[in-house]
Amino acid sequence: MKNHIHSGQLASHNEVINTSRLITQYYTLSPDPSNGAHNVVFGTSGHRGSSQRYSFNEAHVLAISQSIVQVRAQQGISGPCYIGKDTHALSEPAFISVLEVLAANFVDVIVQKNNGYTPTPVISHAITQYNKNHHNNHSKKADGIIITSSHNPPEDGGIKYNSIYGGPAPTNITRTIEQIANKFLVNNLQHVRRMTLKNAWKSGYIHTQDFIQNYVKKLSTIIDMQAIKTSGLKLGVHPLSGSSIDYWQNIAQFYQLDLNLISEKIDKTFGFIHLDYDGCIRLDCSSEFAMAGVLKSHDNFDLLLVNDPDCDRHGIITPIGLIKPNHYLIIAAHYLFNNRPLWRNRSLFIGKTYVSSIMMNHVAYDLSRQLIEVPVGFKWFVRGLFNSLFGFVGEESAGASFLDFYCSPWSTDKDGLIMCLLAAEMIAISDKSLQKYYDQLVQNFGISNYNRIQLPINYTQKSIISNTLFNQINMTELADDPITKIINMSSLKNQISMDGVKIITHNGWVACRLSGTESVYKIYCESFLSVSHRKKIEKEIISIIDTIINQS
Repeated sequence: MKNHIHSGQLASHNEVINTSRLITQYYTLSPDPSNGAHNVVFGTSGHRGSSQRYSFNEAHVLAISQSIVQVRAQQGISGPCYIGKDTHALSEPAFISVLEVLAANFVDVIVQKNNGYTPTPVISHAITQYNKNHHNNHSKKADGIIITSSHNPPEDGGIKYNSIYGGPAPTNITRTIEQIANKFLVNNLQHVRRMTLKNAWKSGYIHTQDFIQNYVKKLSTIIDMQAIKTSGLKLGVHPLSGSSIDYWQNIAQFYQLDLNLISEKIDKTFGFIHLDYDGCIRLDCSSEFAMAGVLKSHDNFDLLLVNDPDCDRHGIITPIGLIKPNHYLIIAAHYLFNNRPLWRNRSLFIGKTYVSSIMMNHVAYDLSRQLIEVPVGFKWFVRGLFNSLFGFVGEESAGASFLDFYCSPWSTDKDGLIMCLLAAEMIAISDKSLQKYYDQLVQNFGISNYNRIQLPINYTQKSIISNTLFNQINMTELADDPITKIINMSSLKNQISMDGVKIITHNGWVACRLSGTESVYKIYCESFLSVSHRKKIEKEIISIIDTIINQS
């Protein structure tokens, strides 16, 4: 698959969003409930869309907020609801909509003081700590809502619900929220309770808190901050105009690190981001195309750290370039289980998604740790992290989290801050580069060639492929290798839906699934032989998908 002709370049003036128009459309455009593309759909991490596409408008957020109120009541949750927002243009109006509905429904909410931005992992950490401290009071459990579309393009908005276990709510809960919200849309928002923002602030149900200090001061319980400080590492951070700006400033000051922010400016157009593989502005800190501009600064630092706008993802840049997400995950897992003394006497699991590199399987075997594979979506790790069953979990899209030094849960959602800081700790403690660390693991386990491809797809094509792909896989060979297994990931025995198919041979595998957050079809491929072998697998599976689309 060829990349866009302008990938890795800055967007033109016409390609940068008009934030004022986008916000106006949030309030003035109304979704058509009979149009499936306008419905509320919770993917792997909440509902996402754009006001200009009639998929993330005021009606959606009001309906989802009232749905969450009802689900909280059904679940017996009466504690505070922690609410955070990132720096996407649509996050602020959506944040207001959420406050207006929750306050009108007498729900106590806690937000960052001074109307500040809050990273996703910070909300998860706050919920986790609150509920661990109130474990004897089952009815007063806290949960949370984060207004974010994560790494999605600037025109997108998003809202996700985090459960009492801190991370993304399980499918049965999000499906209920989705169904109730769509009924509200059909009924023109009847029975959605709401008050003005002014009255919401006067209601006594909105409380402010300084999330920053609480999170930053506790980092020494999960990261060896002293080792980073004494190492003298020169660290650079690019928060991509995101919610982590104030956090990195406070981390540098509190722990006295040689850490410099490349940019502290919030630009809601994100026009400084270079175009991704498909010519879109995408805030993916693991993409070499999107990070083309950031990469120009890597020579100035021993380590350059990057987060997406809601800070649930990490980008690790060394003097030789951007580390691939799968490479960094296996380094991190291997290091943590060898450098956390209190982990050694606990039967902690390693978690990965089905579409992540098989290299993690080898690492787990070498560490004598059980590996748990789950579908795409961090929700499958949440309860295991909360109950200290997983030591480390990660997914190929540069998202991960892990327990603290004492085997206690930290964040049960993806945490880009601790993953960035862990890279600095590893260099400080091991006194070797991350690339050298990875090369040593490759010598032990063998090399693999991994890639992920995203194919643009429209709503109609999405339905066609979702319904027919598995039944169209009639092949017995893949890249000249006999197929040993074909897994219908939409109907696994444990009733966990992966919405796709995975094909396995002795020399590689390929998995295909619909994105839960964007209008793309994702192909994950890994060869244990060579790059050319991997490309042959990719070519064959793309040909099958193209045939399905063209025949329909």
